[in-house]
Amino acid sequence: MNVDTSSMSLFERKLSLWVFLCIVAGIALGKVAPGITRTLDGMSIVVNGAPVVSLPIAVCLFFMMYPIMVKIDFGKAIKAGGNLKPVMLTLVVNWVIKPFTMFGFAVLFLGVFFKDFLPGTEIVKDGTEVELYRSYISGAILLGIAPCTAMVLVWGFLAKGNQGLTLILVAVNSLLMLALYGVLGGWLLGVNQMPVPWETLLLSVLIYVALPLFAGYFSRKWILKTKGQEWFEDRFLQYLSPVSIVALLATLVLLFSFKGATILENPLTILWIAIPLALQTVFIFAITYLAARMLKFRYEDAAPSAMIGASNHFEVAIATAVILFGLGSGAALATVVGVLIEVPLMLLLVGFCKKTTHWFPSS
Repeated sequence: MNVDTSSMSLFERKLSLWVFLCIVAGIALGKVAPGITRTLDGMSIVVNGAPVVSLPIAVCLFFMMYPIMVKIDFGKAIKAGGNLKPVMLTLVVNWVIKPFTMFGFAVLFLGVFFKDFLPGTEIVKDGTEVELYRSYISGAILLGIAPCTAMVLVWGFLAKGNQGLTLILVAVNSLLMLALYGVLGGWLLGVNQMPVPWETLLLSVLIYVALPLFAGYFSRKWILKTKGQEWFEDRFLQYLSPVSIVALLATLVLLFSFKGATILENPLTILWIAIPLALQTVFIFAITYLAARMLKFRYEDAAPSAMIGASNHFEVAIATAVILFGLGSGAALATVVGVLIEVPLMLLLVGFCKKTTHWFPSS
């Protein structure tokens, strides 16, 4: 399927390539200078005698999230009443269905079908020894409870969807993440028999969701008041847009520098993790898109409604995996695999949407 990606930046169009290069660079760094990443990860905020927040990673992850949040006009969320059905559909899919189907796919494939291919244990951040396959499942869980509020703006635009509705969906889901991400994440991690440091989980929500969300909201309000809409869109966002992906790539180099030995010893690990993540993406897209058709949505509303559930907020998932289980954990690796497969898969789904516009009434 041919998809016009001309509206995407070079970083966005080639994100899968950059992620692959970060894998190579990270593995090489881990081999050549293994002490560097350990030193960086050792620069942490300590709570009750235990390192909780790695400062270098916290800085990188803040700059992953802030450019996303500052683009959102949360004031438009109050207009959601005019598009209540798409909002309700995505809320049901994102918070009632998606977390549990991701958990199901991850347990079935990583905990049953591929379990023998994922041997070994690891020591997570609190000193607990866990089986690696459970750590990978935990990474999938953290992806499954994070509906996309970043790249979905790109996917919706490429699919010629209703951008006003997309912004509303982004605003509503961002606010709900503050309340539901920690609760759902903690419960599902507990079901997966992983240690759940609730204080750390709530701290990760505050640092990686609440802080950039409020920073984005108030700085956007101040810039629009002092500089105006045109300067904000044509100057500020123009220079800020690549920052999020550059920060993501820097984080990935650190992640893979810690996981390089595991990948070299088990080169198919990424494939085993990618399979349930890809199936989950297609499944969630399919049920949302078909539900939108049954509910007689306009195509412009159906496309973004399906996209926001199918894609994941991998920035938050990576951040939470790192802060909960450590930079070198299997959970962190699983969230990175989500980045690796998302761009090509979502572009295929964008192409599918554009081929099926005739399924829906158009505006």
